[in-house]
Amino acid sequence: MTALPGSHLRRIFIRDLVLDARIGVYASEKGRRQPVRINISFEMRDDGLDHPGGVGPDVVGRVVDYDALAKRIRAFVNSAHVELVETMAEEIARLSLQDPRVVSARVSVEKLTVFPDAASAGVEILRERDQVFPPVA
Repeated sequence: MTALPGSHLRRIFIRDLVLDARIGVYASEKGRRQPVRINISFEMRDDGLDHPGGVGPDVVGRVVDYDALAKRIRAFVNSAHVELVETMAEEIARLSLQDPRVVSARVSVEKLTVFPDAASAGVEILRERDQVFPPVA
């Protein structure tokens, strides 16, 4: 992601969110849950530098509510079976970018029990606002 000249960004993240998901393409994965690890970081424009001392007001409304985002992610993961980790990552990125202040989102989704000799298998994506919500012409 390329920041605009003179812009300042704040990166917000949720690390190692482990949820039991209905995910997978194989028959052995259907009808059951398996653990996935989700990591999200997103960048939003930082308004703090416009204030005296470089710190904005201590008011939650001026930042992205990561608690609300985590609730939306949990609701999505619990809503239906998803075949691909890629699909899950795309939807989580879309949920992250719903807040118009968010300019980019990096999401990784890992299945934790795929291989007995590996910690995980998964995908990581980076999505920018214009890729998910194109500018209105």
